[in-house]
Amino acid sequence: MGQLREIEPRLVELGYQIVAISPDSPEKVREVSTKRGYDYRLLSDSDLKAARAMGVAYQVDGDTFKLLKQYDIDIEAASGKTHHLLPVPSVFILDKKGVIQYQYVNPDYKVRLDGDVLLAAAEAAVK
Repeated sequence: MGQLREIEPRLVELGYQIVAISPDSPEKVREVSTKRGYDYRLLSDSDLKAARAMGVAYQVDGDTFKLLKQYDIDIEAASGKTHHLLPVPSVFILDKKGVIQYQYVNPDYKVRLDGDVLLAAAEAAVK
């Protein structure tokens, strides 16, 4: 999210509205958004309906769920649900008609889209 903050002014200048979707509950999303002072819209998808519709939801297996808990990551507490689903980190650029012009999906949550690549894709999509 840090790189997004850096390129956000240019994305807005290009006419984009930035929307982030979190698997956290609406209450948790409000808390995080207020705490971190995001300028863009952060929405809750705690049921992962949007993530499933976009094909980026996956089931956390029992062993991984236990491992996450050992690291104080409680996906049930964060989402308020017991479905054990998480979204794959993803970025979508849509045109004014809602058609996806660019997508980045990487199942390795540690590998995030570089801000310069996102900006170049956004600039190419408005041409």
